[in-house]
Amino acid sequence: MPEGDTVWLAAKRMRDALAGQQLTSSDFRVPRHATCDLSGRTVLDVVSRGKHMLTRLDDGLTLHTHFEMDGVWRIFRTGERWTGGPGHEIRIVLGTATRTAVGYRIPVIDLIATEDESTVVGHLGPDLLDEDFDGGEAVRRLRSGPSLAVGEAIMDQRNLAGIGNLYKSEVLFLAGVSPWTPVGEVPDLDKLVSLSRRLLLANRDRDDQVTTGNRRRGQQTWVYGRAGRPCRRCGSAVRRAPQGPTGKVRPTFWCESCQTGPAAMPAAINPA
Repeated sequence: MPEGDTVWLAAKRMRDALAGQQLTSSDFRVPRHATCDLSGRTVLDVVSRGKHMLTRLDDGLTLHTHFEMDGVWRIFRTGERWTGGPGHEIRIVLGTATRTAVGYRIPVIDLIATEDESTVVGHLGPDLLDEDFDGGEAVRRLRSGPSLAVGEAIMDQRNLAGIGNLYKSEVLFLAGVSPWTPVGEVPDLDKLVSLSRRLLLANRDRDDQVTTGNRRRGQQTWVYGRAGRPCRRCGSAVRRAPQGPTGKVRPTFWCESCQTGPAAMPAAINPA
C-alpha cells in the first residue's frame, strides 16, 4: 500500500505537470463519473493529505483520489506511449497540451466541491508531511486510546496521517517498542511521532523508501519484509504476525530482542 511519502511525491509530480495548465481532455473509466468531462478547466494545484490526493480545478471542483493498495498515477508527454499496466486497469485520464496523467488501478475517484474537501479528508489526524504538522495534536489523539496496541494506533489515519505498514514496522523497531505495546505504556510518544515525521520527510523526494541509510537492494529496511532473517542489530530472527482490526489486518515485522514489550500471540507468529 502506498504510504504518505509516496502519495506526497505523486502529488508533487502531478502538480509539476498539470498546475497552471488547461485540461484539453479527460476520460473517466468508472461508471459513477463516466459522463464527466473536465476539458476546459485549469488545474490550480495538486496536494496530498495523508494517503489522499486532491486535484483542485479553477471552477471550484476538486478531484479526490485514493490509491488504497496499488493505485498509481503515471505522467507522460502528450503522444507518448502509456506504460503502467494493461489498458483495462486505467481508471482515469487527464490531458493537457503537453502532458497526460493516467491513473491505473485507482479505486477511489470522487468529484467534489473544493469547499467540501473536509468530507473526504476532514477525519484525518495531523499530516506527517504537512509544513504545519502539529505533533502535539497527534500525540493527544494517540493517547485517547491508551489500551490500543501502538502498532494499530499509528496506522490509524485519524490519529496521524501518512504511516503505512512499512513505516509502522520500521518506526517501532527504531524506537525499540513492541508493536503490541498498549499506547498508554509507550514511554515516549512524542519521540515516536517525531521519528515518524523524520523518516517520511527523508523519503518523500524519492521512489525508494530507506530507513537504514543504505539504498542498496535488500539493505533498505531494518525489519520490514525480513521475516526469518537475522536482525541487523542483534542477529535474532525477525518475526512476522498479523495485526490490525477486522478488514485491515496487515503483517507486522519486529525483533523480539530489540523491541521491548508484549509479543503477539504465539500461534500468530510466522518466523519466515
